[in-house]
Amino acid sequence: MNDSAAAAKSNPNPFRQAEYLLAAHHLRQLPFDAGFEVAIAGRSNAGKSSAINVLTGQKSLARTSKTPGRTQQIVIFQLDEQRRIADLPGYGYAKVPLELKAHWQGVMQQYFETRECLKGVVLVMDIRHPMKPYDQQMMDWCVAAGLPCHILMTKADKLKRGPAQAALLKLRKSLPAGASAQVFSSLKRQGLEQWLEVMKRWYAYD
Repeated sequence: MNDSAAAAKSNPNPFRQAEYLLAAHHLRQLPFDAGFEVAIAGRSNAGKSSAINVLTGQKSLARTSKTPGRTQQIVIFQLDEQRRIADLPGYGYAKVPLELKAHWQGVMQQYFETRECLKGVVLVMDIRHPMKPYDQQMMDWCVAAGLPCHILMTKADKLKRGPAQAALLKLRKSLPAGASAQVFSSLKRQGLEQWLEVMKRWYAYD
């Protein structure tokens, strides 16, 4: 176990040390393909940036906006020399030019297929509107690449406990092997500990 992993093991949340590193429009602009990288994907306005901020304990590390599609690059946050978070463009149905959508379609597919250091994908979706076509595409790419996928069903505070659990159980029944799901609320920090355990495992902090 290296010094970073040892320090993180004693830290209940090693993701608090996340720092902005760079933003890439093309894969060639990404850091060297080594170490541990976890991608966080999600439809526009699904709560992805808020989830990243809760994970890292930083209010404005990832930009939040009421305008869908604000993340228009792959934004890399560095945890240490070997570990990174990749915040993927959140397009879906965002109002962006078709040419730009086509560009990111190609970039994302190549990223999933070729990025050797990618250890897993966190797929963020609104619990009230789960598994839309964009989400299914992300899931299909994970399956094709043999990547584990963990789904955060965000904005769980918008539903009562019963309907939230029903939505979770329904989704879990449809998931392929290698995929998992949980309810999550950035507002109430609900589900953070469960998510942390998944992330620590993927980053080999345990």
